[in-house]
Amino acid sequence: MKKIVMTGGGTAGHVTPNIALMPALKEAGYDIEYIGSVNGMEKGLIEAQKIPYHGISSGKLRRYFDWKNFTDPFRVLKGYGQAVRLMKKLKPDVVFSKGGFVSVPVVLAAKHCHVPAIIHESDITPGLANKIAIKGAKKVCCNFPETMKYLPADKAVLTGSPIRRELFSGVAENAIKLCNFPDHNKPVILIIGGSLGSKKVNEAVREILPELLKDFYVIHLCGKGNLDNKLAGITGYAQFEYANAELTDMFALADMAISRAGANSICELLALHKPNILIPLSAAASRGDQVLNAKSFKKQGFSYVIEEEELTKDSLLSAVKEVYSNRDKYKDAMAKSGQIFIEPEGLNTNEMYVGGMSSSMPEDVQYEMYRTLPGLENVKIVRDAYAIEYDCINANQLYASLEFKKIHGLFSGGQFNGSSGYEEAACQGLIAGINAAMEILGREPLVLDRSEAYIG
Repeated sequence: MKKIVMTGGGTAGHVTPNIALMPALKEAGYDIEYIGSVNGMEKGLIEAQKIPYHGISSGKLRRYFDWKNFTDPFRVLKGYGQAVRLMKKLKPDVVFSKGGFVSVPVVLAAKHCHVPAIIHESDITPGLANKIAIKGAKKVCCNFPETMKYLPADKAVLTGSPIRRELFSGVAENAIKLCNFPDHNKPVILIIGGSLGSKKVNEAVREILPELLKDFYVIHLCGKGNLDNKLAGITGYAQFEYANAELTDMFALADMAISRAGANSICELLALHKPNILIPLSAAASRGDQVLNAKSFKKQGFSYVIEEEELTKDSLLSAVKEVYSNRDKYKDAMAKSGQIFIEPEGLNTNEMYVGGMSSSMPEDVQYEMYRTLPGLENVKIVRDAYAIEYDCINANQLYASLEFKKIHGLFSGGQFNGSSGYEEAACQGLIAGINAAMEILGREPLVLDRSEAYIG
């Protein structure tokens, strides 16, 4: 049996994508082991999946002064030694890293032991841990097309972010019971402050709670240690430190969300088509990745954004009213993004999955464009792929899948502006991508020039 070692931790964003991949990896015949920090929050999440967990020493890599900067490097070195020993003991065929500081010694240990490692970067710009780990990786997967320019060209692969299948199977009635709501006669707001919570978001929400409860029920995921006992028992308000399996039911019940702008969280909101208000962690308190994520989603019409520095009770209440009143506009924008709802079952070699369709061409015209390409005349074209449009068009993303093996091929030739047509890179990317899909389908490659590839 093939074996994969997965790693990542520190926050839920470095763990949940790994969990999302586990069912498909098991179906593909992989034996899964996990390496995380000894006492990291990832330990409980992974052990709940009944996956063997191995804890190693880890230290945080900081860009600012802290006395721990003098001791944490030794913890990282210790973790590296432990990771090398685990590689020799477990003998994995591949390592998959979702980032976080614990992942650095694991990826570098994989390189030392000649085990290929794959990294996934969720944010637009790579974090410090991934910047270091990239040196030991064979491939670096990313979530946004904008990220490609920050990665080595020979390693970068645009894949999007793994979405947990179970998110699409929640039952709203279960959440009503869990939250002890008297009925379902009011729309529901789901507040997601991240796995560690957000003091500023929590305070802003609770400040306007009396106003919110006039028109909404509120589910508040406030983070560990952030429950407010004075608010316990208020009708229509349910607070939790964190949600695990029950989150799927909460999503099913929610009509809109207020969230931080971590890449995994916002991709889940997009996949579920939930109108949302994003309050990104400020650049002053982070490397600014959430600010960039939020700006990207705002630009595409998926989200209403409030900068943390501009967060007040008035700005938040006004945003809630605006987003709920125009919820259909946000849903439509997300629906047109090409975001997959759930991984299709029973895929076969006579189907090609297409995403990122042009927003300026009728879909049937684009389907016909693919269908008339040599070798694809009898292939069923299905718009059911994970792809996010940027600017005007990102039509050069295709998925091809083989039944049972579930092999996915995804490519992107580049981003372009619809007013000026394809750039050369986009054309070449389209041709290369089609050929990648053709190879998976067992068909001969195409030989096209730029004019034949032009579809904008």
